[in-house]
Amino acid sequence: MSENDSKATFELYVDREGNHRWRLVHDNGNVIADSGEGYASRQKARQGIDSVRRNAPGAAVETLE
Repeated sequence: MSENDSKATFELYVDREGNHRWRLVHDNGNVIADSGEGYASRQKARQGIDSVRRNAPGAAVETLE
């Protein structure tokens, strides 16, 4: 599957406190992931998205008990 075939979209937005955030939204509208923190600038939020893309494409799954 190529990047263009993705069933999800990253959204950049500004929260109520004026912080920049991102969320990953599936085509069905469900939020799959979010930044978990606000960023001072849109550029920093975009860097957060880029970090997820770069660092987690083959991330292992661990079951915690």
